[in-house]
Amino acid sequence: MPLVLHDTLTREKRPFRPREDGRVTLYVCGPTVYNHAHIGNARPFVVFDVLFRLLQRLHPDRQVIYARNLTDVDDKINKKAADEGVPISAITDRYTEIFHRDMDALGVLRPTFEPRATGHIDQMIELIGRLVDKGHAYPADGHVLFDVGSYPAYGALSRRNLEEMEAGARVEVAPYKKAPFDFVLWKPSKPGEPEWPSPWGAGRPGWHIECSAMIEAVFGGPIDIHAGGIDLVFPHHENEIAQSVCGCGHATLANYWMHNGFLTMDAEKMSKSLGNVTLISELLDRWSGEELRWALLSAPYRQPLDWTDALLREGRERLQRWRQMASDVGELFVASGRWQEMLERLRRVREDIDLSPHVPGSAKAANWLRPLLDDLNTPLAFQQIERLIKMAHRERNLAVHAQALPYDAARMAIGYLANADVGLEALLGRDGMLISAVEETMHSVLGTEADEEGFLHRVGVLVAQRSEARAAKNWAEADRIRDQLSDLGVIVTDGPTGATWRRA
Repeated sequence: MPLVLHDTLTREKRPFRPREDGRVTLYVCGPTVYNHAHIGNARPFVVFDVLFRLLQRLHPDRQVIYARNLTDVDDKINKKAADEGVPISAITDRYTEIFHRDMDALGVLRPTFEPRATGHIDQMIELIGRLVDKGHAYPADGHVLFDVGSYPAYGALSRRNLEEMEAGARVEVAPYKKAPFDFVLWKPSKPGEPEWPSPWGAGRPGWHIECSAMIEAVFGGPIDIHAGGIDLVFPHHENEIAQSVCGCGHATLANYWMHNGFLTMDAEKMSKSLGNVTLISELLDRWSGEELRWALLSAPYRQPLDWTDALLREGRERLQRWRQMASDVGELFVASGRWQEMLERLRRVREDIDLSPHVPGSAKAANWLRPLLDDLNTPLAFQQIERLIKMAHRERNLAVHAQALPYDAARMAIGYLANADVGLEALLGRDGMLISAVEETMHSVLGTEADEEGFLHRVGVLVAQRSEARAAKNWAEADRIRDQLSDLGVIVTDGPTGATWRRA
């Protein structure tokens, strides 16, 4: 099964095929760094982090290049700096650092490139000049505007008809515009605002030109996937397409356009302007990054997601249940009598899966992968991971109830647990979550004597042999082995869930 992605431009799912043999290219519109990010801002970065990780896994033979920009020149930044009486760089540096800290807590990988708008002003000016020379843009009153009427395909991404938009427009048309929907590429700066010299006078770029210029600078041409929130479809991404196609001479800007749905509170879009935001930094005081990330991925990415405490509690309970099941498998490893072998085998199997390209049809392909190949179906992928964890836990239960030997059950549990652990890393961005739970439980059971391999191996073997004897109703042999364990300073207790042991 190939990777299939929903393309906003064509409104259908399409098999993903990279443009080039040697690389895969992904661009996600990043933040404007003027304030703390809210959890709604985080949804695209978490969703497309899953995509980035998946592309790396599916294309080990290609370089997967992921760029996510930082907008560090903007009216909101200027206002924030003026209100605080500090340089603009103090604002952008502060909130860039906070953004990185929040994303790290959510398990979001750093992109391959993180271009800043202010680092690509020359490229923006050069691209604007090309648009003017080709008749797609015009200078007016210190501004340069894109002539939307010069690009007949304008509106294809958002499915908007330009004539209908102009007829229904209620915006006040600036006197220097030829048409209402012509948009700014360059504008004069106000006193105290940052400015750069240009052929059209000192000023600064408009918002839309930034991404077109940075994509060209980083990738050198059209890309495979362009992604962002659904609110960017119009006008931002629509304008990007117009600028890049007309200015660079390419037939397209991106082969696939992907957009995530809004986060809502009480069915209303989460937005700073509406004042109904929940900051990531505040949520991290009460919830773990994995819990927040699970909640963000709990619904199909293209659908709206209502953000509630009930959703977060569900995520916490589910993650705790998965860790507890893995912890129980740790007890099974100890009971097997060969716990070090089991742990090393678990790590080795996990590493082998982690390094596997997961080509569909491969014996190493995990069943959590198939839902992700179907347009990042993260809810179904979580269901498959839970199924794997339950299967590992079932092996533990079989051993507890003496329907399987602890050693055999532990070996069976390893494959399920290793696959689930790799899947959780891909989805939750946490490396070795289940293995950590196994290790913590083993060390808790074994105590400070964990290095006494010979002693523990001997105890494990005897406990397993005693379980076999009891299962065969050979009570005399079971009692004899109990005496041997007693001589070693070990007390065995039989309960409704099976035998447990502890040091005397």
